[in-house]
Amino acid sequence: MPTHAGTPLIEAQGLNRIYRRPRTSLTGQGAAVHALRDVSLTVHQGERYGIVGESGSGKSTLLRLLCALDQPTSGTIRFDGQEITGRPERRLRFLRENLQIVFQDPMSSLDPRMRVRDLVAEPLAALGLPAGDRVTELLDAVGLSPAFADRYPHQFSGGQRQRIAIARALAPRPKVLVADEPVSALDVSVRGQILNLLADLVDELGLTLVFVSHDLSVVRHVCETVAVMSKGEIVETGPVDDVWAAPAHPYTQELLAAVPTLEGLL
Repeated sequence: MPTHAGTPLIEAQGLNRIYRRPRTSLTGQGAAVHALRDVSLTVHQGERYGIVGESGSGKSTLLRLLCALDQPTSGTIRFDGQEITGRPERRLRFLRENLQIVFQDPMSSLDPRMRVRDLVAEPLAALGLPAGDRVTELLDAVGLSPAFADRYPHQFSGGQRQRIAIARALAPRPKVLVADEPVSALDVSVRGQILNLLADLVDELGLTLVFVSHDLSVVRHVCETVAVMSKGEIVETGPVDDVWAAPAHPYTQELLAAVPTLEGLL
């Protein structure tokens, strides 16, 4: 895979995120929990950037900050040259149009009361953009029949629901697709199909991908760069094939040895 040296699209510098546990007395503060510690990263336009770590590593906190769903305690984030740190939601329209998320569990991210055509068109309606033939175009792009547009989420398998979620995320024609553990809730038999679909769509549409997972073998399949997180810090980063072949940090070595692989299924 190529190494990107082009235009930075996402730039994070010195991110810290501290949470407070509920206080145990009337006078004292709750204990501080350092979810992120001085995290910096750069994602270039067109890059496939993976963030990997086990539960509690800080990857989900980092993802929320990059998507402006939470604010850092300190540090800055820039998207396409514009700082998003501290901006109110009403001034983040440019980010919402250009960055879309595919969540871990498609059943919980799709409103069960809405038909597929309305689910896929919802981001367009929220941004005041016309739908036109976009729903049909997107269902075809993710390998689903346009005839499915009038069905409800419960009428589909887990893999099909994730395809719907991907179509929904692509509706506003974003520059960046963020995938948060997009295959961990799926049967092993369909994980490879969804990963291949994501990789193909990223190539065809010229997207930038930020892919979060606990499984380094999954990240290796779809990403060219990886950042390994442990205890709120990035402990190792580099081309994913290099990290896979010769992990330098002891945590990366443990992660690679411990996780199951999909090598025989992809």
